Amino acid sequence: MFNLQRSLHIKVDLHSHSTMSDGVLAPAELAARAHANGVQLWALTDHDELAGLAEARRKAEALGMQFVPGVEISVTWARQTIHVLGLGVDEFDTKLNAGLAGLRAGRSVRAREMADRLTAMGVPNSYEGALPYAANPSLISRTHFARFLVEHGYCRNMQMVFDKYLGENKPANVQVQWSTLEQALGWIIGAGGRAAIAHPGRYNYSPMQFDALFEQFKDLGGAAIEVITGSHTPDQYAEYAAVARRYGFMASCGSDFHSPKEARLDLGELPSLPADLTPVWRDWI
Repeated sequence: MFNLQRSLHIKVDLHSHSTMSDGVLAPAELAARAHANGVQLWALTDHDELAGLAEARRKAEALGMQFVPGVEISVTWARQTIHVLGLGVDEFDTKLNAGLAGLRAGRSVRAREMADRLTAMGVPNSYEGALPYAANPSLISRTHFARFLVEHGYCRNMQMVFDKYLGENKPANVQVQWSTLEQALGWIIGAGGRAAIAHPGRYNYSPMQFDALFEQFKDLGGAAIEVITGSHTPDQYAEYAAVARRYGFMASCGSDFHSPKEARLDLGELPSLPADLTPVWRDWI
């Protein structure tokens, strides 16, 4: 039987990234770090990639930690990129795997064009420079380019890279048509998972656009939004808790951990969800 109080007071982290996408720790290392930090229910959610789940599960289960297989899917909505978490998915689902393979192919083309733009801005050989930071070359991303730019002195930190070169509407960023919201939710729900909008506070939409996003997400079967995340400020915790109440969404939480040097919050360093919200993991424990 579901126990709300127990559900809210265990340590949960349902958003993290390994070397299979743009994190710096291998899946097993990430599991060990989560366990060392007291996490009891943990998900690996690499970008558009499921390849790290088997290793992550083995290590998590060996440590006695409950594991949730996940993925973070890239979506284009209203001309911006947003991310949707698929939690509790079957990583062997044929349609999910085929959809993600298509997204990864788009990433490779995008990376080459970003490198061309950086060359024109006086940063040569950035594609070759970013590759060593990408353990999975098919998922080379802006984060890998950013690490190259910081390590080679073009910018002082990751935030400066995105502010100058690679953020939304910046000159070296390349817009890509990712999956539609309908496609992403179809893959997630078809694979037995629950869909959650990742870090909604990061998206630059008007109130009217946010209303449209949340309504469409709900109509398509979306289950939750991420309320507590390393990508939100404390003020945004309250803001998106209110959104969850308004639309009847379940709430998720996750550090969005990529690297010990880059994280706002380490794995497991998350405050509890407000007690009146229903956690997305309500029947997984």
